[in-house]
Amino acid sequence: MRIVMGAQNCGFGPVAELTAVSRLLAGHERVFVGDGVASAFARANADAFDDIRTGGGRSAEALVESSDRVVSAMDADLAFRAVVAGRPVVMVDSLFGFWQFGRPLARIRDMCERLPRSGTFAAADAHLRELSPHERILAAHLLATDSVVQNFPGVGARLAAFAALGPGPVVHLTGPVIDHAGLPPDTAGPEPPEYDLLVNVGGFTNFLLDVEANNDYLLLLERWLGDLLRDRPQFRRVLVCGGPFAGNRARTVSFAGRQAVCCCLPQREVLRQVARTPVCLLAPGLTALHESLALGRLPLALHEQHYAHVFTVRHLDGTLFGRLANRFSDVVPYDDMPEDDHAGTAALVRIAGRIRTDDGLYAAFRRAFDERLDEHLGLTPAQQRHGVQELRDLLGGESVASVVARVFAR
Repeated sequence: MRIVMGAQNCGFGPVAELTAVSRLLAGHERVFVGDGVASAFARANADAFDDIRTGGGRSAEALVESSDRVVSAMDADLAFRAVVAGRPVVMVDSLFGFWQFGRPLARIRDMCERLPRSGTFAAADAHLRELSPHERILAAHLLATDSVVQNFPGVGARLAAFAALGPGPVVHLTGPVIDHAGLPPDTAGPEPPEYDLLVNVGGFTNFLLDVEANNDYLLLLERWLGDLLRDRPQFRRVLVCGGPFAGNRARTVSFAGRQAVCCCLPQREVLRQVARTPVCLLAPGLTALHESLALGRLPLALHEQHYAHVFTVRHLDGTLFGRLANRFSDVVPYDDMPEDDHAGTAALVRIAGRIRTDDGLYAAFRRAFDERLDEHLGLTPAQQRHGVQELRDLLGGESVASVVARVFAR
């Protein structure tokens, strides 16, 4: 079977999930299509695909038309192209409960039912033009053949709302959508660590954030890294990994013989480092969190890069991970935080910029960060195990391998 695959071009989360699914389909011809940060991740993990193509538009259209099936990780346009081409489409989604809609879900369903399926993508796109980006993803689910939905607080209510609409896609609730086969084996003893601290910033780039624009978060991180090396002599070697440090953007920050190595690693190498590094910090995305939990590690959440991180941390607030998570609201109250993906992310950019450039706010930021880091470092092994298990219990579900096998057996 020829399977065309693509992912939403927002950070590493969607494409990491797509890559995990692709590795489960090794008996098929797997063709990735996409651009930007999703394409960069796919190329860095090229062994998960049989072919990697860049581009959208007509290029993606031709690939979809040559496929037997399409897999989309939160890429609504790719799903719509599959529907227009008459190809079965599987939507993979770790944020199913996150997507906001300003009109009744039944109205979105009605628009999907009237979608011109025998025309072009342009006609289908025009038909759905009034939908917001989040509503387009929900429309893609309604049009999909199958939806693979990762468990998270609130997902049950969203599934019930979909079921109340009547017949629709076959929805499969799953546990973590991660590369389980790529997890380092649990041997008698871990490899000695190369680093004392791992800071995983993820892909970072999305509809607003970029390495060269709206990048106050990265500039704030860079300022903090220098202070970390000065203040924490126990962290002699720090690994800072993520999309912002790919290729020629890799660099090393040094102070008094201590180093922070900033680079972008293939995903399975990241997993190896998570397994062996004593202290792990991560941007609070669900894929990276699930990978840490699968390795029995309780990470400390970095501050939120975008609004989905705010959503994630809020919904995990009752857990040890959520209680310890760093939040920009420790320094600047979120009283006027817009409950909107784009506007909320823009607000976080402004907050990061204020903290970075205001010495008083930055001092408060460092104090709050130090307090949370000290509390995290002070956890006993039993407390860490409890923190891991409560998240596993909250976020668990059927294995993604079983779900994918069932979907592709039909």
